[in-house]
Amino acid sequence: MATITTETGRAESLATAPAPALKREYPGALVVVEGIDGSGKSTQLYLLKRWLEIGGYRIHFTEWNSSPLVKSATRRGKQRRLLTPTTFSLLHAADFADRCERQIMPLLHGGYLVLADRYIYTAFARDAARGCSPHWLRNLYSFAPTPDITFYFRAPLDVAVNRIVAGRPKLKYYEAGMDLGISLDRAESFRIFQERILNNYDAMVDSDNFVLMDGTVRVNKLQKLMRQIVGERISLQQFAPKKR
Repeated sequence: MATITTETGRAESLATAPAPALKREYPGALVVVEGIDGSGKSTQLYLLKRWLEIGGYRIHFTEWNSSPLVKSATRRGKQRRLLTPTTFSLLHAADFADRCERQIMPLLHGGYLVLADRYIYTAFARDAARGCSPHWLRNLYSFAPTPDITFYFRAPLDVAVNRIVAGRPKLKYYEAGMDLGISLDRAESFRIFQERILNNYDAMVDSDNFVLMDGTVRVNKLQKLMRQIVGERISLQQFAPKKR
């Protein structure tokens, strides 16, 4: 039975947590990418997005923590280091709810292919690593539509961490999990925090029907595979430009 690990080390079963409701009263489709920082997910979704844009397909791109309604409050909370795990989680949930109501659902109903860089599974993995209850998190996001495809880009912990550390002069406080008191060293805290998140993602592979993608494979080869899977599972023709 798959379990998810919280910040306190408590293991909770994913089987007892309700899955997001399947709502298919719309003609659109939803493709999601997930994975820890440095797994390559954002690069691959960007390449998929550009390929679809060049083909003239009706698409919409959305990303985690990007709602203007909530973003400023989240930024202020981070700057003052006032965010508890629950407060942090609720802010992200409010952000997602705003984007879901204003962007994701209207466009799915409008017949668009929606591409999401991170989705509710980010909260399930990351917020649980901060100590939030997986069951509570599942209930919190129970309104979210189930993706047609969830790509989980998995890279070994050391590979992913090295990619991030090499590309950033300094890890941010919450990004590194410094609020959890794991370690006084930011790089070490980040590694431990990411390991917890990675374990939680791994626990969801079967229960949430993730399409597992090897984040160490060459970029072009991985993108080719991603396009192939999208083409097999989604009727892209319905999103193609209408012929005059």
